[in-house]
Amino acid sequence: MERNPVGKLLLFGATGDLAKRMLLPSLYGLHADGLLPPGLTIIGSARGDLSDDQFRDVAHKALDEFLPADRKDESALSSFLQRVFFQPVDLSDPTTFQALADKIGDVSGGLAIYLSTAPSLFEPAVKGLQSVGLAGETVRIGLEKPLGYDLESSREINDTVAAVFPEERIFRIDHYLGKETVQNILALRFGNSMFEPIWNAQGIDNVQITIAETVGLEDRAGYYEGAGALRDMVANHMLQLVALIAMEPPALYDGTAIRDEKAKVFRSMRHLTPDQVPQNTVTGQYEEGAVGGKVVKGYDTELGYDSDVETFVAIKAHIDNWRWQGVPFYLRTGKRMAKRRSEIAIQFKPVPHSMFSGRGGVLQPNTLIIRLQPEEYIQLLVMTKEPGLDRDGLKLREVPLNLSLDAEFAGKRRRIAYERLLLDLIEGDQTLFVRRDEVEAQWKWIDAIRAGWAANQTRPKHYAAGTWGPAGAIALTERDNVTWQDD
Repeated sequence: MERNPVGKLLLFGATGDLAKRMLLPSLYGLHADGLLPPGLTIIGSARGDLSDDQFRDVAHKALDEFLPADRKDESALSSFLQRVFFQPVDLSDPTTFQALADKIGDVSGGLAIYLSTAPSLFEPAVKGLQSVGLAGETVRIGLEKPLGYDLESSREINDTVAAVFPEERIFRIDHYLGKETVQNILALRFGNSMFEPIWNAQGIDNVQITIAETVGLEDRAGYYEGAGALRDMVANHMLQLVALIAMEPPALYDGTAIRDEKAKVFRSMRHLTPDQVPQNTVTGQYEEGAVGGKVVKGYDTELGYDSDVETFVAIKAHIDNWRWQGVPFYLRTGKRMAKRRSEIAIQFKPVPHSMFSGRGGVLQPNTLIIRLQPEEYIQLLVMTKEPGLDRDGLKLREVPLNLSLDAEFAGKRRRIAYERLLLDLIEGDQTLFVRRDEVEAQWKWIDAIRAGWAANQTRPKHYAAGTWGPAGAIALTERDNVTWQDD
């Protein structure tokens, strides 16, 4: 696509945790590699009354703490910090925006805004920007999730932003889409002829997507108590992974074509009715257990009071279209799980007839595993003959064919997902950002599940920290003679 880099980048929430851990290190990495536009200036903004030099000290400390040792270069750090400025703004006070506009100055060369704030501040932020001339045709805006907590609130946020910025200048961020392995799903599917003929209901038995965390609440108690696992992980990251696995081949690799096909997937997802929800969803909440050999507290104990918020959810989903009719998509995510893992497992249908029955053991269906974290690899499980003279018949065993992205591209630096997303925002490429119709179709599907939980007065079942969730999650798949890919 034709790239249109801006000359200035404005970061709201510039002293927050996300900025320190991800945004500033990502921008430094792009600077150190010569990927930022030569004259780009970075203006940080937050409520704190810092001078430029004080903010540079904050940025320097963040880079010193969160950059890998091999990426620290004093010369690059010094030149990067020369790009950095600061202007305090209270987003709830419209009178503070004029000083920001004065600090930024002329935006005819383009301005990209990264809004990493609470959704409740989106409306005053965009109205304040508009009031001082920082929302014109040369300005684009990036929105960090969460974008609402249901369809109605999401529409309110989208309407608020759309009143000031048109869709082609709105960049909704899901950082999973910036991960190298997630983008490799497209390369794997549409760059290799062997998969497409069987990438459908005739060739695939089921799809499993797991995002498992070993951490608990950490410092997100306020947010998580209002969200829960379904809103936090399924409504964003997991459904984007479903779309990349299930979408039809786009005509082109560009933002419009790819997002058109993803939106079709979300519109085709079967909405569960209240009577279907209990058979197709499982909720859980972790209690005291052991993670990594250490005893950890339960969710209610960490929170300080009893809560019905789910820290685990498993869902059996279906996509009602020609390609995927009858293929279950099993989704599972939770906190305080047995292992940290983000993974997609695609289980193909078994061979129609086995000539090895009774002699070579049970044939296992082929499974394609796409590991997103902590390692990054693609693995195909296939049946092969064990070595030997086979006097008692052939013996077969399942073995993995591995493509380790970490090993295969050892000479290439693995980038933070935000590096790609920030660079795309600066250059105006919307391919890896989420469009409004995608967001709203996702929320419609999520809201149907939550309505079912409410109708059935569903409360999460407890599971011990350090396990794979409540027993009901196992039953969810075993009713279909399917086992979760936990190895």
